Amino acid sequence: MVLFRRLLGDVLRSERMQRGMTLREVSAEARVSLGYISEIERGQKEASSELLASLCMAMDLPLSDVLREVSDAVAIEERALGLHSVAATPIAAARATAGDVVASAA
Repeated sequence: MVLFRRLLGDVLRSERMQRGMTLREVSAEARVSLGYISEIERGQKEASSELLASLCMAMDLPLSDVLREVSDAVAIEERALGLHSVAATPIAAARATAGDVVASAA
């Protein structure tokens, strides 16, 4: 099973460390308790959208970048578990159709 909260925590921790920030610094900047951020980074707690936005702002990190990294990590785990099929989801089917429409418009 792919756990979004664990992958999100991995991405947040990696980004924080790449920026050379401590939990204490992010905590102070985001106004979120150090312990709660630690639990999020370890995948033990879910982050609300508001909390996630605060953490991203504290690290000067676009939310879209975090979500993209997590999405990529989810896809990698799905492939490893044999859960990934291009046409298996309505979203993938919609993207394929949209691509056909764009290609035919060109």
